[in-house]
Amino acid sequence: MAVYKDAKRGTWYSQVSYVDHHGARQRTTKRGFEARKAALAWEKDYIALHTDAPSMTLNAFYKQYEADKTPRLKLNTWLTKKHIIETKILPELGEIKLSEITAADILRWENELLSYRDRSGAGYSQTYLRTICTELSSMLNPACRFYGLRSNPMATAGKIGSTQHDEMKIWTPEQYERFAEVMRDKPMSYHAFELLYWCGLRLGELLALTKSDFDLDNDMLSVTKSYQRLNRKDVVTAPKTAKSVRKIVMPKFLTEEMREFFRLAKYLKPRDRIFQISKSYMHHEMDRGCKEAGLDRIRIHDLRHSHVSLLIELEYSIPAIAERMGHESTDITFQYAHLFPNKQGSMANALDKYRER
Repeated sequence: MAVYKDAKRGTWYSQVSYVDHHGARQRTTKRGFEARKAALAWEKDYIALHTDAPSMTLNAFYKQYEADKTPRLKLNTWLTKKHIIETKILPELGEIKLSEITAADILRWENELLSYRDRSGAGYSQTYLRTICTELSSMLNPACRFYGLRSNPMATAGKIGSTQHDEMKIWTPEQYERFAEVMRDKPMSYHAFELLYWCGLRLGELLALTKSDFDLDNDMLSVTKSYQRLNRKDVVTAPKTAKSVRKIVMPKFLTEEMREFFRLAKYLKPRDRIFQISKSYMHHEMDRGCKEAGLDRIRIHDLRHSHVSLLIELEYSIPAIAERMGHESTDITFQYAHLFPNKQGSMANALDKYRER
């Protein structure tokens, strides 16, 4: 291995020869370094990764992890992981070699996360703490499987936080109607919230809708994509999961509302996004509507929970609700189990009647 100055370009390059994990001799060259020090640093990390990965720092391994992961993930999924890794993990653990990260290091790091408070005095939520820990474990697992790390210290330290979300809030139809009434002054906002509440859409699914997704003659809405604003660009991708691709039958009143909306919005072409507004605009409108209607603020995603709650109250089956929502049936069971107690009572009454026959 050696570092050289490129006389023509005025930059540095490194030539590396090494024996890889399989015992085969390899050779590679990397050019374009502005300084000799940078070429030497790259050479050190490259050799460590390809001959003895555990001797490299977590910062250096992150570059390989990124190269391995990005071809396999949606852009928005990777950007979420990237933000957590670069802001919550690497600042504390990045300079430690993979082989030297101990359970004690992780416990200290977790305690730092637990002690964090923002300007209002609030800490990280239990689910966010668990997400951060999961990201670190997800980095270390491939280091064990593919790059020679003996064990994942996260398995010894354990994860903090919880997979259980905070208790969801829901609106009854009566509460939603109060909200919807004050939103009528802005047709774009009104129709957006109508679709969210009466169809149970995710916000990204709503913002990706085009006129061609509606079959108003058959009261049908097709959900086939999701909208994100990433790196200052509008990005439309496949929905969250394969189950999320679905057809939703709309109630007749909603079909007629959308028919009237399209009649007035003659500028819309079939492939245009209907709601060319931002997520922040929708959150602002949610704030406005709650204040004017005198309602406690709920999250926009809680409108989706409210839709499921209404379907449960109407006594539809778990598989039927799951199909409409783009969920697995088990997701409905676990997430919304607390909404079923009255159904348990009706089940017991039905069994009593059966026994008495």
